[in-house]
Amino acid sequence: MTAKPLVSCAGCPHRRDLLTQGRCLPGDVCVRAMSGRQIERFFRVNPSLADDYAGDAFWERRAIAARYLSQQKLLSLITDPDEVVRRVLAYRLPVEALGPLITDPDREVRITVADRLPPAGLETLAADPDYLVRQTVARRLPVGRLFRMIRDPDRQVRCTVAERLPPESLGLMRDDPEPEVRLKVAGRIRCDEAGGLLQDPDWRVRLCLAERLPTTLLATLLDDADADVRSAAQARIEGETTPSAQERK
Repeated sequence: MTAKPLVSCAGCPHRRDLLTQGRCLPGDVCVRAMSGRQIERFFRVNPSLADDYAGDAFWERRAIAARYLSQQKLLSLITDPDEVVRRVLAYRLPVEALGPLITDPDREVRITVADRLPPAGLETLAADPDYLVRQTVARRLPVGRLFRMIRDPDRQVRCTVAERLPPESLGLMRDDPEPEVRLKVAGRIRCDEAGGLLQDPDWRVRLCLAERLPTTLLATLLDDADADVRSAAQARIEGETTPSAQERK
């Protein structure tokens, strides 16, 4: 069993008050230990002392203290050199104070900012260099403002856009170079605009259409190169033309 880090209380400013009051305990609840768990326990018991450690030299002590800091002290850490500290700030700062973190060098910070900003403020992150930030933006942008992301360089971002665009606008993504994106389009596009996908090079796209288009549009799929596509189209057409049990009575 690994021994708990134990730090001497000599020289600790809390040895005469917190220690005697049972609000800290060497090896368990200790702000001076190089142990995240002990530091976390210390601030959980003594949250009002977090402000005193906002400028501490140890990054983990600052990061944990930031979870308990007053809003005034939080702002003083917005340019902290450690990204873990700034990640805490991205979660805790008031939304109106997140502006400086929009261009933070750490992508996790920017993802959190993209997840918290009001939709009206997301445009500045739509061109972020990291695809995960842009994907968060694509999930949250108002639908009417998604058009700028139709040509995003990342396939996953475009998939998210294809999942959210209004069906009547999906024709704009019908010729996407990635089959995964075209499959999303095929599943939602209006039937009267799906014709161009009936000859799609990916069999999954054609199968999706065989399963959802009106049977009057499926004739070309009866001779499809893929057996599953042919089978799905045939089953749909036969299912519509075969008299039901009720009709045969």
